[in-house]
Amino acid sequence: MQELNQQIPEGSRKEVMAYLEPFMLNEMSEYLKPVEEMWQPADFLPDASRDTFFQEVKELQESAKELSYDLVAVLIGDTITEEALPTYESWLTMVKDVEKHEQGGWMKWVRAWTAEENRHGDLLNKYLYLSGCVDMRQMEISTQYLLQDGFDIGTGNDPYRNFIYTSFQELATNVSHRRVAGFAKRDGDKLLAKMCGVIASDEARHAKAYMSFISKALEVDASEVMIAFEDMMRKKIVMPAHLLREAGQPQGEAFAHFSDAAQRIGVYTAVDYVDILKELLREWNIESVRELNEAGERARDYLMRLPDRLLRLADRMRIPDKPYSFSWIHAR
Repeated sequence: MQELNQQIPEGSRKEVMAYLEPFMLNEMSEYLKPVEEMWQPADFLPDASRDTFFQEVKELQESAKELSYDLVAVLIGDTITEEALPTYESWLTMVKDVEKHEQGGWMKWVRAWTAEENRHGDLLNKYLYLSGCVDMRQMEISTQYLLQDGFDIGTGNDPYRNFIYTSFQELATNVSHRRVAGFAKRDGDKLLAKMCGVIASDEARHAKAYMSFISKALEVDASEVMIAFEDMMRKKIVMPAHLLREAGQPQGEAFAHFSDAAQRIGVYTAVDYVDILKELLREWNIESVRELNEAGERARDYLMRLPDRLLRLADRMRIPDKPYSFSWIHAR
């Protein structure tokens, strides 16, 4: 540890990213799977080449009818979020102090991660199309807006802030998809439950990767990583779809209603936000990090106090009882 700290000056992102690159390349096989071994959307959906196609679609639609309104709204919001993948890929390629040559390690990671994530939106979009319960044009308008509007998540092009954000966000999407899977199973839609379950598994695996990058960075630049973590939590981790809107709406309005629906049925709540923060504090052993500069010490102390403070705020939150009427969903 001490030897590494002497080799890499504190706050030197470029040297740290170069130090992390061999580790990342060595660990890629643990966090990303070979293409031939991965599930694909076609593994779950009715096959149009088979005589049973229309019967399978009918069964899919019958199961989808049993889903609650708020659950369908959350599923659509999750799908649109996944469909905005080009924004996330371009954002990751702009991380500072990463060698950008095409066959460089970090570019290989970004492309491979994108390729795995791309399956999520493909699968959910096709399911929603076949379900017959969604106004696809309105959903597609929201998707186009989200891609057009982009996002401002407070990371800038700093690698530490980016990887802290992705660690948090991958854990959050794991929670959301896993909960949707559970509610779908409860409502009798076994196909949707299975689909969201495998997506959640991907998100958990990706979260482990980004968390490992930060763990390694803490070994050689602890103060700067700690300060970056504090900064992200002070700003609050905003969801990548925070500018989500419907046709004719201002940016972010649909996201507020989507978030209310998720909290109302317990898919993703303010308490989940705190639980993810606690998981990151444990994973990175924040309480025990030593040899910090003064700013790093202050950042660590702030982070360790934060969960209790956020839980008090969560207790005071009030969510509207009545579901919002989304243009995405056909009248029932």
